Amino acid sequence: MSIEVGSKVQGKVTGITNFGAFVELPDGKTGLVHISEVADKYVEDINQFLSVGDEVTVKVMKVEDDGKIGLSIRKAQERPKEERQRGGDRRGQGKKPRTQQRPLSFEEKMNRFMKDSEERLSSLRKQTDSKRGGRGSRR
Repeated sequence: MSIEVGSKVQGKVTGITNFGAFVELPDGKTGLVHISEVADKYVEDINQFLSVGDEVTVKVMKVEDDGKIGLSIRKAQERPKEERQRGGDRRGQGKKPRTQQRPLSFEEKMNRFMKDSEERLSSLRKQTDSKRGGRGSRR
C-alpha cells in the first residue's frame, strides 16, 4: 500500500517528542505529526493528548522525496466548519469535560488559579532546593 497525500489512515503512536509524535503507518513506514497538527487548539504539552501505543487516524499532508511523511490528526477529524471555528468539541482531547453546567464566577476562577500557582511554585521550590543542596537534600 503506497502512502498518498490526502489519504486518511490508521496508525500507532511509536514515539513522542517536544515537537510532535511519530506514528507508524500500516505499511511499516513512520510519519511525524507536528505538535501544531495534534488538535484544533494550542497544545503546550503533547503528552496531554497522546501516549505511546495510542491508535490514531491521521491524514497524510506531504510525502517528501527523502521519505519523510508529514501527518495531521486534527485534519483527519471531519467536523462542521462552525465547530472548527469555535475550537471544536474538546472532549476526548486530553482533558476531561467539566461536569458543571454553569460558568465559573470570577472568584472561582481566581481561587483555581491561585491553587494551581501555589502548587507549581511549591513544586519548583522542591526541585531547586534539591539541586542547590537546600532543605532535605544530602551533602
